[in-house]
Amino acid sequence: MKNLLMATTAITMMSGAALAEDVKIGVILGFTGPLESITPAMGAGAELAMAEVSESGALLDGSTVTSVRADSTCIDAGAATTAAERLVTADKVNAIMGADCSGVTGAILANVALANGVVMISPSATSPGLSTAEDNGLFFRTAPSDARQGVIITNILQDRGVNEVALTYTNNDYGKGLADAFQASFEAAGGTVTISAAHEDGKADYSAEVGALASAGGEVLVVAGYVDQGGSGVIRAALDTGAFDTFYVPDGMVGEKLNENFGAEMNGSYGAYPGTDNAGSGLFVELAAAAGFDGTGAFAPESYDAAALIMLAMQAAGSSASADFKDHVMDVANAPGEQIMPGELAKGLEILAAGGAIDYVGASAVELIGPGESAGNYQEIEFADGVYSTIGYR
Repeated sequence: MKNLLMATTAITMMSGAALAEDVKIGVILGFTGPLESITPAMGAGAELAMAEVSESGALLDGSTVTSVRADSTCIDAGAATTAAERLVTADKVNAIMGADCSGVTGAILANVALANGVVMISPSATSPGLSTAEDNGLFFRTAPSDARQGVIITNILQDRGVNEVALTYTNNDYGKGLADAFQASFEAAGGTVTISAAHEDGKADYSAEVGALASAGGEVLVVAGYVDQGGSGVIRAALDTGAFDTFYVPDGMVGEKLNENFGAEMNGSYGAYPGTDNAGSGLFVELAAAAGFDGTGAFAPESYDAAALIMLAMQAAGSSASADFKDHVMDVANAPGEQIMPGELAKGLEILAAGGAIDYVGASAVELIGPGESAGNYQEIEFADGVYSTIGYR
């Protein structure tokens, strides 16, 4: 009997070893381009979740997880598509964490993910157009749609008594989508947008654009751009000419680079970007600090959560194949089930392996709605003493 038990144990161990694999997750973000100051913490956030799972040995019979990075550039759809194709065909990734900017995310979804049946979870693509994009159930995002952000901007402005604004946006899917969503919300609430004008990234001089914005007037200039590109260029021109002295900055403009670029010149300005004050947020910041990066950066928590959802869905499906686990992403992201916080991925994996249910809360208070996107939590910021800080949550 003892020999039979030993043989059975040996067979079980051999079976487990045979099932273990090296799961590969592509991390495609704009490591160069107009968000390059934000993406390092985003990549680190996703890879923190992967390291946590690998070290636990709890995923799919002891499988490890490897990150394979690629550069989306944020703005070059052709380059992003080529990079994503390489991830899928050469690197054989099981899923993609990314992309970041909306235009390249849509291009990768249409040209790579759909064609190859690969799950994508973006931590930061916010265009409302992605809510209705054809995805065959493969695309999700831990960031909210800009349809939600438009309402948030409206609420913040009106709470401050602002009824008339000028609006400029980067001329791409992200900028246009956010500008349209905000203008519709603001005007429906009785506000006035004096002008809505696009700006191109990569220019050395934005004085002409600022001249048109100043002529239209407004109590505040809303800058729906990128902190490492034209958005900062517009603010610099507006400050230098005295056209505006108060700015509203949405998510693509929020980063340490904003403090570096302007310092006290931004005092009195304000904005918001996705974030929450739930318990998971604090836990993530602590984990990030221990790992050597800033967990308070824009979309770093959402990146951790995007990677975590991929791995938890794999466990729920008992498979690392996108075709198998895509239908489990919404299940692990929402109630019912035991709530799982950052640092508790092993616990979540063990519950799922035992046939239980989890409700992944994570670093950004994850709740996926409708077409697999975040319901939307935002942290409101304000500039004082040359830096921005969080003053509340919405």
